[in-house]
Amino acid sequence: MARIGAASPPVGTKDALARARQRAFLVPDLLIEARRVVNTVISGWHGRRKRGIGENFWQFRPYVEGESLSRIDWRRSARDDHIYVRDREWEAAHTVWLWADPSPSMLYQSRTASVSKESRALVLVLALAELLSRGGERIAWPGLTDPFTARNGAERLAAHLTHAGALPHRPDLAAVRRFSDVVIASDFLDPVEETKEWLDTLARRGARAHLIEIADPAEESFPYSGRTEFTDPETGEKLTAGRAEQLGADYRLLYSARREELAAWCKRLGWSYTVNHTDRLASEALVQVHMAMSAESGYASGVRA
Repeated sequence: MARIGAASPPVGTKDALARARQRAFLVPDLLIEARRVVNTVISGWHGRRKRGIGENFWQFRPYVEGESLSRIDWRRSARDDHIYVRDREWEAAHTVWLWADPSPSMLYQSRTASVSKESRALVLVLALAELLSRGGERIAWPGLTDPFTARNGAERLAAHLTHAGALPHRPDLAAVRRFSDVVIASDFLDPVEETKEWLDTLARRGARAHLIEIADPAEESFPYSGRTEFTDPETGEKLTAGRAEQLGADYRLLYSARREELAAWCKRLGWSYTVNHTDRLASEALVQVHMAMSAESGYASGVRA
């Protein structure tokens, strides 16, 4: 799938350090936006609620033959003819790796979009860092930080991003362990086979991935007509179309086929695939990804739209 940058500056010609300085300038405002997004969707953060070892009460449930009698709550059982067990909430911290694509194509922003793809990806990652940190989870950015737990996790992650300098096109995922979650925000415009090859290591290790495709509406609808010059933001190469509208049908077919193939692949692996358009609210993707993580981990979320 080719990347497009119609009617936009050749952002692919900017060097990596210039992009890093631009990101460092944006991060503080993006952190504020991420917290605003979190505050609009959260109704009470309850952590990763699932049965396990812990101090906090979670729920009563019917006793199952073979369980330890010491777990029976006799007071609750005395209320009716059933025997109930008192479940406690699992409190072991979970590791979630967060990553936003720093590729030049992520800088693209059409006239119909409210933000660039890069800004949206960073807001979503920082918003998830805020949510997860409130729940006591370990978070990390592959190649940038080791997993850590902190109430101000989003702020700490933002500080690392501000001083990171140039980031690699794709991070090394060797540190990701089994049962970890990995959230990846990208436009996923690289060839599908390359993306699969990169992420296959996660599947083989038993990690769960949640892919968030950040899409500019113009990239999806291809609203161009007449003589149009397209610029590849990765290489700076140009393509001039005499009648751009003649390319529209084939382009849209390839664009949707790429998305459908990736989404189907994720489904087969038990992963989630979420699409967020940059002319839509970031909160929509935040809720969807959080619900996907909740469903896989078996805990009850406290998030609402």
